[in-house]
Amino acid sequence: MNRYQHTPFDLAGRVALVTGGGRGLGKEMARIFAAAGADVLLCSRTKSQLEASAQELAAESGRRIEYLTADMAVRAEAVRLAQAALERMGRIDILVSNAGHNVPQPVDQVRDEDWDRLFELNVHSGMALTRSLAPGMMERRWGRVIYISSVMAFGSTPERPAYSASKAALLGMVKANALRLGPYGITVNCLAPGPFATEMPMKILTAEQKAVFGERSAVKRWGEPRELAPAALLLASEAGSYITGSVVVVDGGTTARMF
Repeated sequence: MNRYQHTPFDLAGRVALVTGGGRGLGKEMARIFAAAGADVLLCSRTKSQLEASAQELAAESGRRIEYLTADMAVRAEAVRLAQAALERMGRIDILVSNAGHNVPQPVDQVRDEDWDRLFELNVHSGMALTRSLAPGMMERRWGRVIYISSVMAFGSTPERPAYSASKAALLGMVKANALRLGPYGITVNCLAPGPFATEMPMKILTAEQKAVFGERSAVKRWGEPRELAPAALLLASEAGSYITGSVVVVDGGTTARMF
């Protein structure tokens, strides 16, 4: 059932592609899109995870939820995904380029292969998907592109030069793409999440680091993945039709703190 029917957040008739959609932030964004009436195609590398998530979201929403496996750290896979998504769904109206990863390494210990893979996954996949899917959106004169950046684009830690650089790169790409695609009724924006309790940070951070990140937020806690999804719905729907080239920070007030 479409909880957002007859509101500016209604996505009835729209089709969304969400990379990194099998779990965490991606799954919650897909969930709210389906609740708003969209059909959704999920993508990640893990078939079993995708299959379970697709079944769960379809049962909840009654919408068409499909999935495809692809490794967004491989450029050819991103191109293949775009073509397969168009063949499977008929069109893509909403792209959420959410797949990403982090390999903490200070600059004197950075390995080239890790740096290159992070940029391929965090930046280049979004470019390749946009390049492939934008022409259809331009033809229909409606579309939404949402890149998932991070508050690490504005600040960092000594161990995260690659991650911060890749997430900051999205802030530049979103500006250029918004200017190019805006005349065709397509908005292009970034979401910049703060500390959200997803599998990646919970796996790579120490207990002390987890406590520090939570304490630095204004609300003194980590965010839950469901708390990012409404911002994605804003950017994906008519409610956000005059928001483009922007970065929406959802961080519990983490970046409000100077010291």
